[in-house]
Amino acid sequence: MNVDGTPYRTIWLAEDGWAVMIIDQTRLPFEFVTRRLETVSDAATAIADMWVRGAPLIGATAAYGMALAMHGDASDAGLKKAYDDLMATRPTAVNLRWALNEMRVLLAPLSAEQRAEAAYKRAAEIADEDVAICSAIGDNGMPLIAEHWARHGKVRPVNVLTHCNAGWLATVDWGTALAPIYKAHDAGIDVHVWVDETRPRNQGASLTAWELGQHGVPHTVIADNVGGHLMQHGQVDLCITGTDRTAASGDVCNKIGTYLKALAAHDNNVPFYVALPGPTIDWTMHDGVHQIPIEQRSPDEVTRMTGRTDGGEITTVTITPDGSPAANFAFDVTPARLVTGLITERGVAEASETGLKGLYPEQG
Repeated sequence: MNVDGTPYRTIWLAEDGWAVMIIDQTRLPFEFVTRRLETVSDAATAIADMWVRGAPLIGATAAYGMALAMHGDASDAGLKKAYDDLMATRPTAVNLRWALNEMRVLLAPLSAEQRAEAAYKRAAEIADEDVAICSAIGDNGMPLIAEHWARHGKVRPVNVLTHCNAGWLATVDWGTALAPIYKAHDAGIDVHVWVDETRPRNQGASLTAWELGQHGVPHTVIADNVGGHLMQHGQVDLCITGTDRTAASGDVCNKIGTYLKALAAHDNNVPFYVALPGPTIDWTMHDGVHQIPIEQRSPDEVTRMTGRTDGGEITTVTITPDGSPAANFAFDVTPARLVTGLITERGVAEASETGLKGLYPEQG
């Protein structure tokens, strides 16, 4: 995707061919800053502190983190420590575990001398595969938007509501939930996006709005609790969100607040779709509500907010009374019964184990 007309991925190798470059998403939308990662510790910090975020990008960063580790210490002890340190960064996104297992299975049988080259090669493949997967998600989801456009006689925009950020910033490129929107926009379909702000970290207001603006997609930022009102008044044609982990049952875990949007959509007969790549499916889990671990982050993310003053200064302020405790549950789980369909790189599936295995028969 483009930033001020320059094409970028969210992660790439530096010119020296071994260090890893990322976009520091904590600085958006006010500053576009790239960071250089040189060690596995740098990669772990990037994931834990959300310089990078989004399940697919977390996986790709973890893979490159293993490559950085092998560049520094390719011993068996170095491999184990890198795996353990990266695995401990964030608990909810299953792509992290998937990517680390991919790397460990590849690297463990190799000699120390072979590991670095193999690790960089596989990390690059994982990144390229994610781009292809997300592009295919866009191709499979775009007809859902086109259908609504045709249904309304192509005389008004298709209004899509999304939550959090599941665009190219959450992946290596294209995105998951936003990929169908980008494909529709590029195909000349008139599409408008309602962008949930997504408290407490404001990934919608800060990231989704920024990247939609960079691509020229019409959008409007709304407070998180506006979605139900818009649905009641016929101003939402469909919802598309992403997911950090999808249970085999079709239950989807996404940024906190997604469940409430799904309930509102169900009550107002608004289709609710979830876009995801195959590696986000956790085939070991069959009850997402009770089995998926929910990350709890620092209360500071709830009690404090960063913004830009009228004078241009970027500052962080406290927004709650002194002494008031805060809880910060980062994700919730939407039961499969509330999901109209799952948009994957292989097609659109019913949100059920039968539906998913129809697209992924190798899991049967």
